[in-house]
Amino acid sequence: MHSFARPASFAALVAAATVGLTSAALAHVGDHSHMSFAEGLAHPFTGLDHMLAMVAVGLWASQLGGRALWLLPLTFPAIMTLGAVLGFGGVALPWVEIGITASVLVLGAAVALTLRPSLLVSLPLIALFAALHGYSHGVELPANASALTYAGGFIVATLALHLIGIAIGFAATRMPVRFAARTAGGAIAVLGLVLLVTPH
Repeated sequence: MHSFARPASFAALVAAATVGLTSAALAHVGDHSHMSFAEGLAHPFTGLDHMLAMVAVGLWASQLGGRALWLLPLTFPAIMTLGAVLGFGGVALPWVEIGITASVLVLGAAVALTLRPSLLVSLPLIALFAALHGYSHGVELPANASALTYAGGFIVATLALHLIGIAIGFAATRMPVRFAARTAGGAIAVLGLVLLVTPH
């Protein structure tokens, strides 16, 4: 097990936590009545918990490598879509908001600690978190909405955030930023903890 933090990394985590405390970006606000592709494309970038979780998926995939490099980023939007269908259909799930926020903390910690479980562990975990994220958006959709265009935009944005995480992970393998991925993961975990304890 590698050490979790170095002084510079710790400073970055503190700075990120401060930003998180002062941020007004929450994932589940706004008017979704138009359900346009552009709105779906923009929404993940305006929701802090969704954005952080999606970037963390890409970061973790880059650390795991192999088949995980493409399986994790494809599994998340696929299962997220199924979760949205459940939410839109009125299926009741408990602790969704807590689970979503916890996903930020857990995924960030997995990156920061460079955890490398097998696909038998990582894929179900990603699927669980994806279902919760999708479910929350499915619940928000108006009953008379035709959400296909909105969902298309949301999926494209999700894949883009995964790719951002993967790019950060690949860049972090080169000097002098070899600790960038773990630092980013630690910052995500700290922000997840902040979101978890901050009333929405």
